[in-house]
Amino acid sequence: MIHKLYDSAASAVADIFDGATVLIGGFGEAGSPIELIHALIDQGARELTVVNNNTGSGHVGLAALIENRRVAKMICSFPRTANSTVFPDLYSKNKIELELVPQGTLAERIRAGGAGIPAFYTATSVGTQLAEGKEHRQFNGREYVLEHGLTADFALIKCRSADRLGNVIYNKTARNFSPVMATAAQTTIVQADEYVPEGKLEPEAIVTPAIYVDRIVAVSTPLQESELVAAGVQYP
Repeated sequence: MIHKLYDSAASAVADIFDGATVLIGGFGEAGSPIELIHALIDQGARELTVVNNNTGSGHVGLAALIENRRVAKMICSFPRTANSTVFPDLYSKNKIELELVPQGTLAERIRAGGAGIPAFYTATSVGTQLAEGKEHRQFNGREYVLEHGLTADFALIKCRSADRLGNVIYNKTARNFSPVMATAAQTTIVQADEYVPEGKLEPEAIVTPAIYVDRIVAVSTPLQESELVAAGVQYP
């Protein structure tokens, strides 16, 4: 019988290895799998390449993963946002690498990677420093730059509900990058607010089908990043 439920976040992330590339869902707080990230901090993997929309807030979640020096490189669109101090400080000291990617291009690079598309052309970033050193080509008189698809060893994502098979639905905009990240990773680990019996999810509402999900962790009362940041919590 297919059964993808793990008994803890710790067991779900136990085999993430040093040097792995990890896609982490979330647009700021929305959809951020904090429990999985904290379990990864406890697990101890280092020299990670992390792909996310931003670099986290305060001293919890992704920011804590960075602060605990587990991340060698960030691939993101917004390295500095409200309450993000950890990454800017380390980056200013040349202690972490950054690959800056426009948000739409980031989403498409992940989608392309999951679809088996190695590269594509986009007009985004043409004429800027982000396009320097990249292949350029004209189509119908317009300049485009070549971008490569992104894949990863693991994806850590958060959802509203998941069933035994691994079918997943999200909570409105908290889905953000998670559906494409699930397709682009060798191993997709899902943190679910609710674990439901097979057949309970409306088939037409399923966003990420089970074929893309490898592990599920049920977290019925997930931490809220904004509350932790406001309280000054630092993990661990």
